[in-house]
Amino acid sequence: MKRQHSFRRRGLIPLAIVASAALLFSGCSGGEQGSADVAQTAPKTLEGTVSLWHFFSDREADVIQTVVDDFEAANPEVTVEVHTGQDDEKLRKVISSGGNIDVGLSYSTDVVGSFCSSGAFRDLEPYIERDDVDMDNFSDTVKNYTAYDGVRCSMPVLSDVNALYYNQDMFDAAGITAPPQTLSELEQIAEQLTTYNEDGSIKTLGFNPFMGMYENSPGHFGPAVGGEWLNEDGTSAIGSDDGWPLLMKWQKDFVDKIGYEKLQAFTAGLGQEFSANNAFHTGQLAMQIDGEYRTAFIADQAPELRYGTAPFPSHDDFADLYGAGYITGNIAGIAKGSENPELAWALLKFLSTDTDALVTMANGLKNLPTTAESLNSPDLEVTEQYQTFIDIAQNPKTKGTPPNPNGGAYQQVFGDYWTEYQAGNGGDLTEGLAQVDKNIDDSLALMEAP
Repeated sequence: MKRQHSFRRRGLIPLAIVASAALLFSGCSGGEQGSADVAQTAPKTLEGTVSLWHFFSDREADVIQTVVDDFEAANPEVTVEVHTGQDDEKLRKVISSGGNIDVGLSYSTDVVGSFCSSGAFRDLEPYIERDDVDMDNFSDTVKNYTAYDGVRCSMPVLSDVNALYYNQDMFDAAGITAPPQTLSELEQIAEQLTTYNEDGSIKTLGFNPFMGMYENSPGHFGPAVGGEWLNEDGTSAIGSDDGWPLLMKWQKDFVDKIGYEKLQAFTAGLGQEFSANNAFHTGQLAMQIDGEYRTAFIADQAPELRYGTAPFPSHDDFADLYGAGYITGNIAGIAKGSENPELAWALLKFLSTDTDALVTMANGLKNLPTTAESLNSPDLEVTEQYQTFIDIAQNPKTKGTPPNPNGGAYQQVFGDYWTEYQAGNGGDLTEGLAQVDKNIDDSLALMEAP
């Protein structure tokens, strides 16, 4: 299940990449999306060659190929040229240079804002309306992260959801009968399950609150307080949100209780996240936040591990949010330079709306399908642990990070400040968050400048 995109997992894109994307697409305009070329009726038969660029490789690429084979079988006059292992930066560069990409599949919702506003991906609304695609089959959150500023330039293709993983053997040994539902309960259980070596260093940790460890990121923690990222005008809402300061104070107090340097040393010694030495696999962590894809890693790398999953706890002041979580996913669109837009749309519609295709990909990749029909398909392979992620995905309070022309830069700015804050170098929190807002707003203004 390992991808090429640790930044996607954290919901972050490096500022250098964001700046590069701004330069690459600065010459593009939304008017180049080619919607006027959409025929009034869909072609009765499809024929020709269409290209698909995606980021998957190795075994995961084989899963995608299986679905492509199904599409070709249903359309025998169509050939799909598949380009595997193409990351987002490669996709950006080829599209901006006018390369002939028909369908591009990205690992990050963070590209949606720039791709929609620049016209790098075409406006799909004319196709959706013409073919009467039922967009109500997708949740509001999924629909929100595939469009920007009124332009739906992408469709969802699978999703990632985060939840709490917990070691069942450790819970049983400690007499803990249920996973925590609030952050105070999480902290209490974590303390109960933490053990130390004779020299005082950490041996096993109940939960590691260290920002930047594995999947610990502002985006993944944010639903615990319903944290808002952006205002309707695209400016930062972080500093004016009631939840973020509460969450940050809880996290820093937790870090301080364990000891920053002691926690930093323990974290530095943990195994690589996407390996058999993942600290949850080895028993060094009793609980951690992670995505549904971890179920596949455990089945492959730690099959004897007894574990459970549950929604990540909500802050005690936001108890009504329990059951919700963070969602993101893969998105795909038709590149502005596509020479076969009808074939591209047919393939894109198949990948994003066909129940059998979505279930096949979900079963093979262990990500979540994104339509209501596929989530409830009897053919979807569902374990008790995997069901948790389906429930979170269908929770109306589940949140993602909103599209923005600056991609994930606003998340990076906030994440950088949070790491300073947890180290005790963030100064006054109110002033620090106000500066975060200013830095985010200044970067957006810089992009909008002529």
